[in-house]
Amino acid sequence: MRLPEHRPARPRSRRPLRAALALLLLLFLAAGCGYGSRAPGVAAAPAVGTGPPLSAEEVSVGYFANVTHATALAGVQKGYFTRELGGTRLRTQVFNGGPSALEALNAGAVDIAWMGPSPAVNGFLRSGGRGVRIVSGASSGGVALVVDADTKVRGADVRGLRIATPEAGNTQDVALLHWIREQGWEVDPRTGRGDVTVVRQSPKEIPTSFRRGTIDGAWVPEPVAAQLVAAGGRVLLDESDLWDGGAFVTAVVVVSPSFLADHPDVVEAVLRASVRTNAWLKSHPAQGKQAVNDAIENLTGRPLESGVLDAAWRRVGLTDDPLAATLATEAERADRLGLLHGADGTEDAGALAALRGIFDLRPLNRVLAQRGEPAVDDAGLGVAATPTT
Repeated sequence: MRLPEHRPARPRSRRPLRAALALLLLLFLAAGCGYGSRAPGVAAAPAVGTGPPLSAEEVSVGYFANVTHATALAGVQKGYFTRELGGTRLRTQVFNGGPSALEALNAGAVDIAWMGPSPAVNGFLRSGGRGVRIVSGASSGGVALVVDADTKVRGADVRGLRIATPEAGNTQDVALLHWIREQGWEVDPRTGRGDVTVVRQSPKEIPTSFRRGTIDGAWVPEPVAAQLVAAGGRVLLDESDLWDGGAFVTAVVVVSPSFLADHPDVVEAVLRASVRTNAWLKSHPAQGKQAVNDAIENLTGRPLESGVLDAAWRRVGLTDDPLAATLATEAERADRLGLLHGADGTEDAGALAALRGIFDLRPLNRVLAQRGEPAVDDAGLGVAATPTT
């Protein structure tokens, strides 16, 4: 195993069109794989509950086969979503990364999606605020830097190592690049080359690369972090330790603004299902873990090993609160790295000011109020904060 070279640290309901776009999107994603397959993984047959449909005949929901997306995995598996949607058909699509899920949202292939905050922020800025609304939180924490246990590392000095992230510009990629910069080291955010070599790979590929020794570690969400530990890695850094109070947003629920405007009752039904699923997962952890693992097995063909699942479950926090203040911090970091872009494709200086309107938590807060629970805050970045003309 190659050892790091140590140097003193420097200072620090347009259905026909929607269907056509969806088909084109799938063909495009299948054709180009880049640094890791971005093609959607599994599209399930539509499911439908009982009763009349809501304002839309169908809603398409996207998510990942990750423990950080446990709400969507368990909610679909246990039927919470179909019960809330009644006669509105539920279509589900599984993605390998946030940027590909965002492309699907933009193309109309999905209406609502679970994804990391960085793709959501980039989607909002690229569309000039017209393409994305964050309507709920999903998970907090559950991210770690894992390195090969045989690699000699002094403290947390990973210079000279090859560290993987799930996708260029995704939430973990931004977190790693920010942390590297905080150490006073240099890495080109675009190419990943520098004092540390940042390797962008699909989460499905990272454990195999780790076992083969083509990467030395990874900054990844669960369950990939636990899989790497089971394959001979050790946790060098838990990202929760870098945040005040240990809480930071890992996944959010986003919706197409046009779908939200046309079908607010459908969005609210999905959020009711999300809130109820989170409550059930928290009150039934053993059954919840099993439901999530069953869903992962259905989607990937393999369940997680019990030790991997247990370790991942301990690190992930489920939350309806999008922890808006931490999303704002993550966006500022991505902006300083030059990884945020405006609608014209240029780097978006002053991105935080441009994020006003990214949240619309009114449907979620109505759901919470119906349950007698307190409202969640948008940190001044909600639609109500957007100036009117």
